[in-house]
Amino acid sequence: MMQQAHSNRIIPGNRGAVLAMVGASALIAVTSLLAKKLGVGEGLHPMQISAGRFFFAFLVVASVSAWRRPSLKGADWPRHFGRSACGWLGVTCMFAAAARMPLSDATAISFLSPVVTMLLAVLILREIVGPSRWLAVGLALLGALVLIRPGTEAFQPAALVALAAALFMGTESILIKQLTGNEPPLRILLINNGFGMLIACTAALFVWRWPTADEWALLALLGFAMVCAQTLFIQAMKRGHASQVIPAFYSTLVFATLYDFAIFGVIPDGIALTGAAMILGGVLLLVRPVRV
Repeated sequence: MMQQAHSNRIIPGNRGAVLAMVGASALIAVTSLLAKKLGVGEGLHPMQISAGRFFFAFLVVASVSAWRRPSLKGADWPRHFGRSACGWLGVTCMFAAAARMPLSDATAISFLSPVVTMLLAVLILREIVGPSRWLAVGLALLGALVLIRPGTEAFQPAALVALAAALFMGTESILIKQLTGNEPPLRILLINNGFGMLIACTAALFVWRWPTADEWALLALLGFAMVCAQTLFIQAMKRGHASQVIPAFYSTLVFATLYDFAIFGVIPDGIALTGAAMILGGVLLLVRPVRV
């Protein structure tokens, strides 16, 4: 009887964790859109865009930290550095791909990262993935493949850069999950953006050109949007299992498509709509209450 009652218990926070990840996805799509605007044509180098993202994000987090004064004692510095390095590599690769191929295609390819994350979650974090989660991931993955459209222009040299972004971001997600189990969110944000700023700004020195006033404004907006996305992402990872909430990151593809239509007037065709609907179906499966 006690075992049966336990099996009907709903894990608290799962739905909120998935919705937080969807919110983070909406903002991630915004950052990709801004990066594309900054990098097309004779725009800024991807490493310089990445440096602006980390610099302005650090200013926001440092301002909050000056008020909240988070303790750095006991921080897992090696894991923080590994997470920051993977994050910088992933963001830079994504920005480079977004500037050189259709935004929806670059986003679709790079956000195969949940596949990497789920495999690592099972192998490293020893998480158990139930049939419904695998169904949700499979549906979302199939939707991503529909949007990628094998054999079309998505498979160009820039697609390899987007695939590299997926690998780095998938690894970063596992490191974030490990950090959220032991450290407060503000400290994670502060250290990550501090390390990221040092790495990104050092790399940007080799490709630097002085941005225009409009470019400075977009870089600042990019950094602010990324901090908000990180905050939601960390809360999602803290409140839910990585294998459960990470697949909701596929909704970024939907937001990227909507932004293309709203800003550039790009109307998605039937194939794109089918892929988006499949991804949304996967997300809806994820937000169902989980019984254990």
